[in-house]
Amino acid sequence: MPVLAAFALALGLAIGSFLNVVIHRVPAGLSVVRPPSACPGCGHAIAARDNVPVVSWLLLKASCRHCSAPIAIRYPIVEAVTGVAFLVVSLRFGPPFLVQLPVSPALAAAAGLEWIAFLVLAAAAVALAAVDLDVHRLPDRIVLPTGAVGVVLLGTADLLRGDAVAAGTAAAGAGAAALLYAVLWFVKPGGMGLGDVKLASVLGLFLGQLGVAPLVVGVSAGFLLGAVFGVALLLARRAGRSSGIPFGPWMLAGAWVGVLAGAPLARTYLALCGLA
Repeated sequence: MPVLAAFALALGLAIGSFLNVVIHRVPAGLSVVRPPSACPGCGHAIAARDNVPVVSWLLLKASCRHCSAPIAIRYPIVEAVTGVAFLVVSLRFGPPFLVQLPVSPALAAAAGLEWIAFLVLAAAAVALAAVDLDVHRLPDRIVLPTGAVGVVLLGTADLLRGDAVAAGTAAAGAGAAALLYAVLWFVKPGGMGLGDVKLASVLGLFLGQLGVAPLVVGVSAGFLLGAVFGVALLLARRAGRSSGIPFGPWMLAGAWVGVLAGAPLARTYLALCGLA
């Protein structure tokens, strides 16, 4: 497991470096493949030695090697957050794969596909949160492929396991979350965007795959976190009642609460209410 954890962290750091390109280029409608990354100050292509996640930023003292233009701290933050996210997802979904590997190739493949699907969701979550904070948009170029990957990988995993229940709750979760956000968008168009509706469907799919409790907790936590943040901004006089506050990051954070702790949180809540 330590080797797996180290590999997951290293992979996440590398993916985080690529996500910095995605975060910068996708909102502008640019290709994420070409041209190669270059310093916006002097135009020099970024050499491989200067593109090592987090480490290069520290060694270069947050400035370009050629022109000394400052390199924003967001770059190593995105890399580090992605690395930690990959590590956490692997600690959550890696053990079922390792347990099934010597027992059943089909069940191991199913666990592996589920693991990969949530790694994809983790990468998308980092990119979407950063883009939404920057430009208050949730680009289809990130949301829709994430949903498509989820349908294919999670659907195949359920097929390999013969798990009709998980497939059903995943589909129901996608539909229910999308419907909820669509109603909110229709009632108050300025409060929600269609990007939120599409993202809700994707998150509902992934949460529903894990069960009803993670689905309910994940969706509810998004609203709770968003509300707490909004109230905090109002109290700090950093925003007014009419201020536009991106909700995507809180939807994503809430979803991860559901993924990582949905079932125990639901049991605790029901126990406190005397229902379990």
